[in-house]
Amino acid sequence: MPDSPRRGGIGAAVAAAERRARNSLLRNHGGGHAPVSNLELFFDLVFVFAITQLSHFFGHHLNPWGFAEGLMLFLTLWWGWMYTTWVTNWLNPDRLPVRLMLLALMLLSLGMAVSLPDAFADKALPFALCYVAIQLGRTLCTAAMFHRERAHNTRNMVRIAVWFAASAPLWIGGAMAGGPAQVLCWLAALAIEYAGPFVLYRVPFLGHSLASEWDISGSHMAERCALFIIIALGEGIVVTGATMAGTMPTLATSLAFVTAFAGSALLWWLYFDMGAVRGAQFISGHSQVGRVARNAFTYLHMPIVLGVVVLAVGDAMLLERWEQPVSRALILIQTGGMLTFLGGLGLFKRFGNTIGNFPLSHTVAMVLVCGLGLWAWWREPGTPQFGTLGIAILLLTAVWEWVSYHGGWMERWARLGLPYPERMRESFERRRRETEQLRG
Repeated sequence: MPDSPRRGGIGAAVAAAERRARNSLLRNHGGGHAPVSNLELFFDLVFVFAITQLSHFFGHHLNPWGFAEGLMLFLTLWWGWMYTTWVTNWLNPDRLPVRLMLLALMLLSLGMAVSLPDAFADKALPFALCYVAIQLGRTLCTAAMFHRERAHNTRNMVRIAVWFAASAPLWIGGAMAGGPAQVLCWLAALAIEYAGPFVLYRVPFLGHSLASEWDISGSHMAERCALFIIIALGEGIVVTGATMAGTMPTLATSLAFVTAFAGSALLWWLYFDMGAVRGAQFISGHSQVGRVARNAFTYLHMPIVLGVVVLAVGDAMLLERWEQPVSRALILIQTGGMLTFLGGLGLFKRFGNTIGNFPLSHTVAMVLVCGLGLWAWWREPGTPQFGTLGIAILLLTAVWEWVSYHGGWMERWARLGLPYPERMRESFERRRRETEQLRG
């Protein structure tokens, strides 16, 4: 008796795969490019408002205790946004369940932003409840969405939920206690949550995460972080424009306006000229993309964003006090913001650098910023001199990097017939080869 004809075959398998893809809640990018969706951009609008609230908080609390509180609020906002970015790297925002979850997170994030100015006063509990709901709710929902298709990712989300559950009583209890107890509880909660990725979310009986479980789209992560930098830079532009709009245009106010704008433009240049491009290329081609995303984007972008936010506060002070001697508060804000930005950016650029080092231009700039701050502290120059010198340091750094990235110093010296130390050339080439071998 002849064999009966086989049913299905390749065509049936392809049809089944297409059906699973249509029903999937995941992007299924396979580590390739995952475009940023319109809903993610809409979600970011809440954080435009949140960064403005944070900038005002820093501006109204110009003392060490106020800065410490503002730093805690920044860490909280960043952590809520960053974990959502990781989730949208995996989940498809065009699917209805994912879309509804993101809109709910958007509402809760807006509640956090509204409560932020009084998060250490009478709105501590609403702030804490919104934050806990964001972190726990999103993680559990994501675990449920992973359940049908990726069991290993489900276990990973359960581990993360355990860590957020451990910090939740500290957030809520601290908000109810108020005062110094609130600060101590919230510091402990942040310490727990920020330690989680470093220990790979180790949980008794559930083990720990593996690098293979962080199978994200590197290009998506790089693009999302770059967009958040734009959000932070936008605060400086808004502050500059709003302050200028409320004053009579004079030569002095016009110079202050140009100086503040130049500062924002140079911050943009230093991050986006080549640093962001190289960082995106590095993470996209890396064999351990999740580990790079954790180190270079999740953690090292924090000082970059914080520096931009602090410098936006400095822009407002610069415009308001342009014709006065520089205040010590402005010195601390400007030098602290520039050091934080340059330090974080230099560490981030180290990942995409061909020789894997901290950029010399950023090292020199940080030394100059420290010198400027000490000089201004003791000599008390006018605000125009202080502000202009700060811009000059950023301009020097930008020009230095432009030459390095667009042609190189050695090549330009050679074309001009100038001697270039052979030992420096050999050292550079050796370190470049060693870095390429390490990166495989």
